[in-house]
Amino acid sequence: MDSHLRVLVVEDLEDDMLLVLRELRRGGYTLDYVRVETPDEMQAAIDRESWDLVIADYTLPRFSAPQALQLLQSQKRDLPFIIVSGTIGEEVAVAAMKAGAHDYIIKGNLARLLPAVERELREAKERQKRHAAEQALHESEQKIREQAALINIASDAIFVRDFSNHITFWNQGAERLYGWSAAEVFNQDVRTLLGQKFADQESEMLQAVLENGEWQGEFTRLNRSGQEVIVATRCTLVRNDSGEPISILTVDTDITEKKRLEAQFLRAQRLESLGTLASGIAHDFNNLLTPILAISQLLPLKLPDLDEQNQQLLQLIEDNVKRGSDLVKQILTFARGGEGERALLQIRPLLTEVVQVVRQTFPKSIDIRTPAVASDLWMIAADSTQIHQVLMNLCVNARDAMPSGGILSLTADNIVLGESYTRINPEARSGSFVVVTVADTGIGIPAELLERIFDPFFTTKDFGLGTGLGLSTVLGIVRNHGGFVKVESEIAQGSRFQVFFPAVEEEEIHLIDNPAIATGNDQLILIVEDEPSIQQVTQTTLELCNYRTLIASDGVEAISIYAKHQHEISLVLMDIMMPSMDGLTAVRALQYLNPTVKVVAMSGLATNYQISQEQSIKAFLPKPYTTKALIETLQTVLNPNPD
Repeated sequence: MDSHLRVLVVEDLEDDMLLVLRELRRGGYTLDYVRVETPDEMQAAIDRESWDLVIADYTLPRFSAPQALQLLQSQKRDLPFIIVSGTIGEEVAVAAMKAGAHDYIIKGNLARLLPAVERELREAKERQKRHAAEQALHESEQKIREQAALINIASDAIFVRDFSNHITFWNQGAERLYGWSAAEVFNQDVRTLLGQKFADQESEMLQAVLENGEWQGEFTRLNRSGQEVIVATRCTLVRNDSGEPISILTVDTDITEKKRLEAQFLRAQRLESLGTLASGIAHDFNNLLTPILAISQLLPLKLPDLDEQNQQLLQLIEDNVKRGSDLVKQILTFARGGEGERALLQIRPLLTEVVQVVRQTFPKSIDIRTPAVASDLWMIAADSTQIHQVLMNLCVNARDAMPSGGILSLTADNIVLGESYTRINPEARSGSFVVVTVADTGIGIPAELLERIFDPFFTTKDFGLGTGLGLSTVLGIVRNHGGFVKVESEIAQGSRFQVFFPAVEEEEIHLIDNPAIATGNDQLILIVEDEPSIQQVTQTTLELCNYRTLIASDGVEAISIYAKHQHEISLVLMDIMMPSMDGLTAVRALQYLNPTVKVVAMSGLATNYQISQEQSIKAFLPKPYTTKALIETLQTVLNPNPD
């Protein structure tokens, strides 16, 4: 027991105070005390120092025990308060006790004072301990609430499981990520809740946490809707105060979008690599097609008496070579992202060709129909290869939307759009258009996905069955042609894509079948080509058309030959891509020998823009070129101003 006691005495008679103090000293206490008689004196004493005990006379001339008690309570001081009075009735004493006094002692019976003081001091200490514990508990609860608030503010999913894999804590971030509330998941098995199919991965993680105390890595989980969510997971072993493991804390960060962007980046890199590969293949492929095309056109000239069947066979070869050339051009256009060459185009023949292709290649369970293709479609200014790509992409998407078969219809018509239509369709503009409609009776597109179907790399197809570039390519090509796309779709009812191309007023230019090929005037042409087959067929074609020829297999040989015969050579037909010395370098060397040299460049890969900067290059022939294109190009360069 602490023997030192600080006593605040509310008493107007000093002798009575001394009697009280003497009784306390008899109990072995050493005392510090102050006697006060007024409220101001008591307030000053309370403000000056802390006290262990208050002993108050019930009635003073300017103060009373109830007033002293109220003053003490107003200061929120929990001190033992004992009333000592000579004249106090039982009812008054009970009222004082109800007001908060701890005991009352009659002055004539001070022997009760010491036991009362000891009791109240003990109880005061107990109250202080309880208050301290309550305060600590309150602070702890407040800290827990603050921590919980921080945990709930966190965007990460945070949850705790016991060693039976039952969830004991689930924050709001977990609710947002996985879709279940804390009440729904409490005591649920986390493996069943977030995907039994990934149970093996869970087992490996648990073993690692138990062995090492922590684990981190990537997890695939399932949310409430059954969708896969990729998360970066960090698991920590939670221990009690004794150091014994009691649970596992898991923090999941959603990285699904990050993984999607990484996959897109890898796809883009693969596409870039494919573009580079396609360019190399295109060069070689066009070199293969060039002599085939030239021979198919050269034979009718050398053998004018061919029967109709053989002429048809040669025409078939020519048509297929041109088709192959268009396919190569399409691949290169996609790889380079170029706009292609545009010309006046009637879209009806393209539709006919696309219909023929899909009928030959699509499953027989798909019925291909062309119910309404206007015979008088307006002209559009377009690149035929790119328009072919648009139509094929839409048809392929329609095919994939009908795995069990259905109806694919292609229609085309002229339409004039007014201001009322543009107000309803923000991307549209008023004017004359040719509209092509590709419709299917397939599975349809959910409304929530319609806004995303033109996004690059977005696809609803299974992995490996689509790149997500088909519709984005369609939209890019159509917009580059000044048009727009309108889509309508319903689940289980099919989809309808309308592609609008601006119409132009010019009339269609009809090509003459089997046009007559002009002939030369015995001019000498230097053919610079590293492919022997192209050398041979080009030489034969030119000589048949009344030109003389010289042959060089690379740029070095071309310079040597030109140096000997430059006064005789009228024109140089130069391949741009050759080993040893490329065509452009050779052209610059020829220009040094003769600033007025005339060159026609040819290539299966380079574009006109790439070579147009060279002054000596007067024209460009893309491989494979037709006999007509070859001769007409030479005629144009050799006779720029014909009479």
